[in-house]
Amino acid sequence: MAPQRFHEQFHHIQRSLPDVPLTMGPDDSAGLLYEKGVVLVRDGEEARFVEDAVRTHFTATAGLVPDHVRRMGPQAGRTGVTRIRVGDPAEGEDTVPHALRAVREAEGRRGRRLAGRNHVVHIAVNACPGDEPVPVARTGPANPAAAEGSYDPATAVGVLVVDTGLVHDHLSYPLLAHTSGDAQLTETDGDGVLHQYVGHGTFIAGILAAVAPNTDITVRGTLEDAGAVLESDFAGKLFEAVDRDGWPDIISLSAGAASEDTDGLIGLDAFMRELSAQRTLLVAAAGNNGSDIPFWPAAYAALPEYADTVLSVGALRTDGESEACFSNHGPWVRVHAPGERLTSALTGFTGPVPYVYQHSSYDSCRFGADYACTCQYPRHTGVLSEGRESTGAKPDQVMFDGLAQWSGTSFATPVAAGLVAARMTAYGERDPRTAGARLLAATTDRAQVRGAHVPALFPPTWRPVPVVVPALPA
Repeated sequence: MAPQRFHEQFHHIQRSLPDVPLTMGPDDSAGLLYEKGVVLVRDGEEARFVEDAVRTHFTATAGLVPDHVRRMGPQAGRTGVTRIRVGDPAEGEDTVPHALRAVREAEGRRGRRLAGRNHVVHIAVNACPGDEPVPVARTGPANPAAAEGSYDPATAVGVLVVDTGLVHDHLSYPLLAHTSGDAQLTETDGDGVLHQYVGHGTFIAGILAAVAPNTDITVRGTLEDAGAVLESDFAGKLFEAVDRDGWPDIISLSAGAASEDTDGLIGLDAFMRELSAQRTLLVAAAGNNGSDIPFWPAAYAALPEYADTVLSVGALRTDGESEACFSNHGPWVRVHAPGERLTSALTGFTGPVPYVYQHSSYDSCRFGADYACTCQYPRHTGVLSEGRESTGAKPDQVMFDGLAQWSGTSFATPVAAGLVAARMTAYGERDPRTAGARLLAATTDRAQVRGAHVPALFPPTWRPVPVVVPALPA
């Protein structure tokens, strides 16, 4: 049976959030993942209105009981949202779609969306991985390689990475000498094997430091819990990060949630308003679902009020000429950058550590691409793969000794963030949003994405690799 990574990861995430009933839908391929039986609303008058509207609708609808409709209290902090229970999650049917239909007519009268799903926000390799890391010898070169330039604490650009924490030996990697932040909570299991996604934040920091040496990088382990958090809690965690460190020049965020809503995530309203009032530029990953369904907060880049605040980044394949097979796409993706098989630090250099693959490779690209993409190569069998038990296939294990190759819009994002920071240093620009706009305006590079020629950003030290097209069977 072909491995279905989204389904495999759904069960993995559910185990990491055992007290939160989750569900997928309505189209699994779109990557929608949310809390079952709960809608998210703004606290106050709108919450009371939605609660009454849903209860009235359920009373008039055969087969749906209004007894479970109740507010679950406002979230802590200043996020300004609350959850409303709209059904019993122990029952088989998910009542969220019914509840959302109940408020659609009222939304037309109010002039804005009043309720939405409580999505799971996840790092952009979590619910649908671009791939898993592949070992590279510690003597191998990084790609992108370290750019020329020196670190000056007086002029260094401040970059906040909101992700998983830093591995314990990250300072053994020379490029991370000016990186600080949270330590990864747990790196290995009882057998000394790396947990899934350990090193994700470290890998991102290594790319940033390579592209932009004159940066002060802070990595916050906001997404340690399998890289997943409920939308209702996400803004609070973002506020905690910026309150702790102050608003940086740039936030590099390789996380988000797929949603068919066209005006963003209700749970991020308060954070996005405060972000807009700052000078910080949010550089956000477009996601790895191979879809044009908006992935938030990256998709805020397409809303006029946030056009100068958010830079959304898709991933290019190894030759830089076209999109990577897994990359989300659409008019809401502002720019693309290399994001397939980049090389950076996964651990420090203090010794090898084993990793067991979680997902099996595919016989052909799961997104229909016709080149030797990361879906197919290298070949391996993973722990979570559906049908593995019936075949008796043993999961593959590798050893990491410093560097790795890894793919995803997660890693195209720090490439773009680093290029904005590098421009700020090169031109003495102090406003990151102006620097981002000028960087895009100055680029003449283009890539072909779904038949369109779109802006592309390439670090001078990035090495393109020709793609290989598999031979057709005889």
